Amino acid sequence: MQTVTPEKNDHSEPPTVRGDSSEPIKQGQITALLDHGATFEGRLTFEGTVRLGGNFSGEIFTNDTLVISAGAKVEAQIEADTVIISGFTKGNVYARRRVLMHPPAIFVGTVTTPSLQIDEGVVFEGASYMPKG
Repeated sequence: MQTVTPEKNDHSEPPTVRGDSSEPIKQGQITALLDHGATFEGRLTFEGTVRLGGNFSGEIFTNDTLVISAGAKVEAQIEADTVIISGFTKGNVYARRRVLMHPPAIFVGTVTTPSLQIDEGVVFEGASYMPKG
């Protein structure tokens, strides 16, 4: 919900808009969603947790969590704290904390992370690098 507060001045400045975005983001809170049927191409930068369920092509940068849902098709260079993959993902993934892959995930590319978990049933075609500390 957004609140519009008119500013009292003689200038032609637009009113101030304050919404829920001014509140701190809680860990694990989904802050954006690109769901099935949606397509996006470009650069995505965000805070909080973003879940992709549609088609995405480009670059993704965050200090937080990216969730790629089953049915998603992502072709991207990804840099995040944590990446959870259940859909099709092609590209290079760099995660500062960890990467989790759950079926029916299909991953094609390179993963660099200190912690990698690949569940049975996941298709992994590529390379993984696990730097120390």
